Amino acid sequence: MGKPTGFLEYERVNGPVTEPSERVKNFKEFHGALKIEEQRQQAARCMECGVPFCQAGTMIAGMASGCPLHNLVPEINDLVYKGNWEQAYTRLSKTHCFPEFTSRVCPALCEAACTCGLMDAPVTTKANERAIIEYAYANDLVKPEVPKVRTGKKIAVIGSGPSGLAAAMQLNKRGHSVTVYERNDRVGGLLRYGIPNMKLDKSIIDRRVEVMKASGIEFICNVNVGKDITGEELLQQYDRIVLACGASNPRNINVPGRDAEGIYFAVDFLKQVTKTLLDTNFTKFPYELAKEKHVLVIGGGDTGNDCVGTSIRLGAKSVTQLEMMPMPPKERTAANPWPEWPKVLKTDYGQEEAIMKFGHDPRVYQTTVTEFMKNEEGKVCGAKIISLAPKKDEKSGRMMMVPVEGTEKEIPVDLVLIAAGFLGCEGYVAETFGVECNERTNIKTAPGAYETTVERVFTAGDMHRGQSLVVWAIAEGRAAAKAVDESLMGYTNL
Repeated sequence: MGKPTGFLEYERVNGPVTEPSERVKNFKEFHGALKIEEQRQQAARCMECGVPFCQAGTMIAGMASGCPLHNLVPEINDLVYKGNWEQAYTRLSKTHCFPEFTSRVCPALCEAACTCGLMDAPVTTKANERAIIEYAYANDLVKPEVPKVRTGKKIAVIGSGPSGLAAAMQLNKRGHSVTVYERNDRVGGLLRYGIPNMKLDKSIIDRRVEVMKASGIEFICNVNVGKDITGEELLQQYDRIVLACGASNPRNINVPGRDAEGIYFAVDFLKQVTKTLLDTNFTKFPYELAKEKHVLVIGGGDTGNDCVGTSIRLGAKSVTQLEMMPMPPKERTAANPWPEWPKVLKTDYGQEEAIMKFGHDPRVYQTTVTEFMKNEEGKVCGAKIISLAPKKDEKSGRMMMVPVEGTEKEIPVDLVLIAAGFLGCEGYVAETFGVECNERTNIKTAPGAYETTVERVFTAGDMHRGQSLVVWAIAEGRAAAKAVDESLMGYTNL
């Protein structure tokens, strides 16, 4: 805990945030940090709550409550409050591989379950973690961890997203020789090309990858496993395989006119933008993608929000974001008590920027697309949308969103970004290793296990559990590494 009376003495204070009117002019990170002494004061608000739900990471009502990594949050906050930054970093590193990633992109499950947040604002645990890891880098505490003894075992990790990187770090630490394969031109997976630079500056990834390389981990980019090299070839070269390729099969919108030019999956659009920025060292913004265009974003999650913010930075004329579900309540309902994840209305940075630029929230709830229109050149020029209403299915008893007759209308559209989620892993990766998939097209394992239906092949992250959060991917990677290590050595100390 922090100061015994800290939560009574100090109010929550967040770090500085660049105003929307300024931050949309570039792709730089816009969340700043408090001064060291101010952050210590925020850590002082951690109370002696008795049962720290913040670090529980348990499922309540089908949703995670607290950190899946089980970070020792009260202990870490106490060390920050006392100004013992080196010990705070050591403590955080016991459970967490990459606090520099989650402290930027995680929705902070720890804070949603904070006991202080039951009656007041929760402790700034996410900002505290960012302060710890940035202090550690600034003071040369993040050093390569080269094993003193190598086991002679070779492991291939397929995919360099958060789960693959976490598995690689843990297995290398144990003394195994790890090679990470990445089909893209740069390491990072979802972190690199799925999350815009203003949320996670790519130099933050490069910084960590350099430490991992110095620790003895090998990275091979531009190799698409299943196409450039087969699973059989890899199984001949390595003692174990870890599949961490993500849930990269995007859900489509199959309506008339889907073949029109100018309709992209969100992940492809975001990748193209980030790759252009990186390839030109941020000297060129790909304005041609969205400038003076009416943009339609389909999907209301984090990726949809990222598309809104990115489109505004590229000069969009207007942005409309469709959400199938009703607008969430502004405050918790009685059916959603603490410490459940709060199912409340959240206005993220992209929506804030749209409100600033266009004067209104871009989200249109309970609405979907029925058709895309295209012009003589085959380019999308409009969309037919229709309102939806909840209706209980008589057979299953489930609530369904059904079209409301007479509410269809047309809107002008020049660019469509489909951010409707993902359906599981891409089939060719599973096929090359011969592993089975479950009914959700995720890689099949026994409950709570990480070994697939093929001996010596393991899986982790979104490829295993389905589309989820970066923090869950890291937890999965660590757990899979433990399973791999035990299968190789007969026991594990990871």
